[in-house]
Amino acid sequence: MRTLTSFLAMAVLAFGASASAHAVVRTDLGSAESALGATEMYRLQVPNESAATSATTEVRMLIPAGFTLSRTVQAPGWQRRFEKDAGGKITAVIWSGHIDLQEIARFYFQGTNPKEATSLSWKVYQKYEDGTVTAWDDATKDFPASSITVK
Repeated sequence: MRTLTSFLAMAVLAFGASASAHAVVRTDLGSAESALGATEMYRLQVPNESAATSATTEVRMLIPAGFTLSRTVQAPGWQRRFEKDAGGKITAVIWSGHIDLQEIARFYFQGTNPKEATSLSWKVYQKYEDGTVTAWDDATKDFPASSITVK
């Protein structure tokens, strides 16, 4: 029991530290790792960090190469739409709604991991009411894309 409690405390601290500052994708259970070829439920956690005290109004998440999105869970108060390639494969999910300052939204989605070991890089673009966009896409070290290790 003590080992389980220690593990859970460490997991909460590790996830909480990363989630408090960035748009983060993790498995439904909070892991940054998933199995090859697995159908997995994921969550995207987005805090409102606007320096201009502006609400978040849109969250756009690009689907990484090799991952196949199969469904999303309806987020209350949010509208969802997809971007697709010429073959009909979903390449991005866009949620439109409202995240006030000091609030966090979670968006759940399910899909199938690649069958080969890789790191899935989840690029997220957070648009604010004032029109500014924070790009969580690795363009700079201050705005990293979230990643999941598939092994």
